[in-house]
Amino acid sequence: MRIDILTLFPGMFSGVFSESILGRAQESGLVKIWLHNIRDWAEGKHKVVDDTPYGGGPGMVMKPEPLAQAIRAVSAMAEPPDEVILLSPQGEVFSQKAAADLACKKRLVFVCGHYEGVDERVITRLITKELSIGDYVLTGGEIPAMVVVDAVIRLIPGVLGSSESALDESFQQGLLEYPQYTRPAVWEGLAVPEVLLSGHHAEIERWRREQSLLRTYLRRPDLLDQAELTTDDRKFLEQIKVSLAKGGESEWI
Repeated sequence: MRIDILTLFPGMFSGVFSESILGRAQESGLVKIWLHNIRDWAEGKHKVVDDTPYGGGPGMVMKPEPLAQAIRAVSAMAEPPDEVILLSPQGEVFSQKAAADLACKKRLVFVCGHYEGVDERVITRLITKELSIGDYVLTGGEIPAMVVVDAVIRLIPGVLGSSESALDESFQQGLLEYPQYTRPAVWEGLAVPEVLLSGHHAEIERWRREQSLLRTYLRRPDLLDQAELTTDDRKFLEQIKVSLAKGGESEWI
């Protein structure tokens, strides 16, 4: 996959993209990330990329000319991008499903918005998708771009060490992930659940599924409305509801 990022602050990405899984993914050739400074397409001595909004109001707006030129020039550097994505508080809220959809693409172009926003005509003409990472406002689109790129890259086949790693994670199957433990078996008086030491794989899988259901019910019950649940899952959730209604919190928490 090729990823191009248009930004006013390319230096913000250097440490994030050169370390850990993202760094190794690039070294292995599974993904190539290119950073482009939008100011390179601005004219004049000061490379101005913003101006006051028509109609008045606070702040500045990203000018259409340099941003449009940047998007078109970068898009022409390789095969046409599958998506040109603007990171914006007004966009579709990013999700694991959206990450999985983008991970299937060959080329993505990300545009990092700034100031009070981007001239709407650029969005109308050149942007294919707007994404938000949540209902809050940041100083720019750089950090959201890092979040989206990280979530997408780790789903590309071969990036993670195990092909099953991504499948077991929170949200991947509509549920939060089960609790994780490692050695030692007892730490500060707290023991690892016995089932995980039993070697009984079927029982371990059942425990993990039930823990995912329990954790989702207690922390993010809204996710259960969209999750794919089996008959056994629904029976287990009903047991939780009945027990909690009778005051059996300690049994589950």
